[in-house]
Amino acid sequence: MSDSALPASTTAATGRAVPPVRAPWAPIGQDRPVRAAIVGTGAVAHLHAQAIALDPLAELVACSDPDTGRLDGFAARYAVPGRYPTLSELLASETVDVVHLCTPPGVHREQTLEAAAAGVHVVCEKPPALSLAELDDMQEACDSAGVALATVFQQRTGSGAAHVRDLLRSGALGRPLVAQCETLWFRGADYYAVDWRGRWDSEGGGTTLGHGIHQMDLLAHLLGDWQEISAQTWRLDRDTEMDDLSTATILFRDGVVATAVSSTLSPRETSHVRVDCERATVEVEHLYGHSGPDWRITPAPGVPAEESAGWGLPEEDEPSGHVPLVRETYRALREGTALPDVASSARRPLEIVTAIYASAHSGGRRVTADELRETGVLSTGLESSIRDPRTEAGLHASTRA
Repeated sequence: MSDSALPASTTAATGRAVPPVRAPWAPIGQDRPVRAAIVGTGAVAHLHAQAIALDPLAELVACSDPDTGRLDGFAARYAVPGRYPTLSELLASETVDVVHLCTPPGVHREQTLEAAAAGVHVVCEKPPALSLAELDDMQEACDSAGVALATVFQQRTGSGAAHVRDLLRSGALGRPLVAQCETLWFRGADYYAVDWRGRWDSEGGGTTLGHGIHQMDLLAHLLGDWQEISAQTWRLDRDTEMDDLSTATILFRDGVVATAVSSTLSPRETSHVRVDCERATVEVEHLYGHSGPDWRITPAPGVPAEESAGWGLPEEDEPSGHVPLVRETYRALREGTALPDVASSARRPLEIVTAIYASAHSGGRRVTADELRETGVLSTGLESSIRDPRTEAGLHASTRA
């Protein structure tokens, strides 16, 4: 598998050619366009359409949305010929290679199973599902049908992330020791006024699932598998059933201790990931997407300047985003090779989120990866107790609590 900035036949750590990992699906090939469809034409769908438009061997042939006005406006903007109110009608009428699910997470399982049954590859927006059980159903259906399930965690992409991951894996910065992961965003009453938001049954989780999962996924992409989590989830202000703040300590398998904070209460918004290693601190601060200048590597005292100079970020910079993710995914579909790292491994970030809710539900006790997988705690849904200090103090609390 490849990092987003490298050919599929090379590894970031060595630069040496390696045999491609064959996939169970037949290659689409290079002699015709990848025929794509977008399901759900809200805000994030535009990022998918723009990424598809940049691929000279891809064609957006259809889209679907029950909102006729939104559907027509989207189709007109991107010159999409096929327009349908439902995915079922789209699949019955069109011949497509891949569908992009830009719909609320509550319908991702159903739509993925429907696409897989039709023999169509799936690119699914985050969160990929409302629970680990749903995600496992989606993966099993795609595996059984011999199609790909690619997930959108675009913070993994970009030349900066690929370069830093290479440095960490090579040992150039020494052993990683301490990490921080902050998703400090602001979402007001208008955001939660959307009918499917703020509810366990339709959104699946609060800011931990809906927002923090991106930076925690990037952190895990850099550091590897997690081992243990202790956490608290909070509802401090927003009118929601779920959390508008979470705080967690994550122990990674290689011994790195990280703190993670996810919030929708922060007027000065920022996304920040920092890893302190034996020989350097590496960090990125951005909002919704990063590029080379957002990354910073600070050598430890005593590290020779000629050594740290070799850690510099690539001159040719590609920002993170949907463009490299769609490009690398489509390349795998064309070549019949395994999905790249930037579009696979959706279970790990959803496991981390599930463990945060499970720990908080049990008062902050430590939840291990083995326990989560063996017991299936919260595997069918993340609904759990959320601490509300307003209620504890006898003050006004959320009307949806």
